[in-house]
Amino acid sequence: MTKFDYTSVGFYTFDALCRPVTQIPPGGDTYFVEDFALAVSGAAGSAAIVAAKHGLKVRAVGGVGADLMGEWVIRRLGDFGVDTANMQTCEDFATSSSIVTTRPDGARPALHKRGATAGFFVDDTAMESVLDTSILHIGGVGLMDAMDKGRSVELFAEAKSRGVITTLDVFAATADDMKLVAPLLPHTDYFMPSEEEAMALSGLTDFEEIARFLLDQGAGAVILTMGAQGAMYRDAQGRAFDVPAFAIDVVCTCGCGDCFNAGFATGLHLGKPPEDCVKLGQAASAQNATGLGSQAGVVDLERTLDFIRTTPTR
Repeated sequence: MTKFDYTSVGFYTFDALCRPVTQIPPGGDTYFVEDFALAVSGAAGSAAIVAAKHGLKVRAVGGVGADLMGEWVIRRLGDFGVDTANMQTCEDFATSSSIVTTRPDGARPALHKRGATAGFFVDDTAMESVLDTSILHIGGVGLMDAMDKGRSVELFAEAKSRGVITTLDVFAATADDMKLVAPLLPHTDYFMPSEEEAMALSGLTDFEEIARFLLDQGAGAVILTMGAQGAMYRDAQGRAFDVPAFAIDVVCTCGCGDCFNAGFATGLHLGKPPEDCVKLGQAASAQNATGLGSQAGVVDLERTLDFIRTTPTR
């Protein structure tokens, strides 16, 4: 039996968020905001916390700096019961950190400092513990400078050889990131980019063509997260369906895609069919959008299941 249900590798960031923000004050002026929050976020961080809130046994794998933000990230992960034994303190890096200026409509332009996500590395001595999991998620391809040089591919290939389920996400991908993503896809069971990221990676605009392009690269399944338009699932066996978004009042969309990843993984952990996995992902994402700061609206699995039963879709 594996030790962990879900291991989340990659982008962990310290976020400071405020809302509503319509513009940055000119000169040395100060504007007042209604809400302010701190959160662990990132394509791996948000996913780790939501999976833990849903009751999975979770291990975090990534890097922080030797600074106060890093100390807080590790402490906050621990607050949710996430195992941090494989979180590295990267002495030559600051903690990856963002200032998120959330707009009244929930959009979240951010100022980001690239940090220790670029410096952490899963070496041979850590490989066994990282692979001691039922589901292995990598989130943040394109930001993980050390891991993106081929180690992530080796990790996924070994995971697949052991029968571990693999899920993959990227961060604000560009066309240049496709060379990093492509070697991972033959070892990826579920690839879950946003529609903007998928368009950037593929150079295509038609969603069916995008899904076919990514499946042809070797992915087992492609799930495009499309905000208010819902989610689109296509897999190599020909299964195809779309799931509408939930009708909610949006507060902040920071981390929605990352929370989707954890909701989807919760369905996998529970042995649910893909349709239910996507619904769980949509519910985690939607709940996240009802609060300020990644995972703010997600409480536990019971509440997520109740959200699915009681919340209308668009």
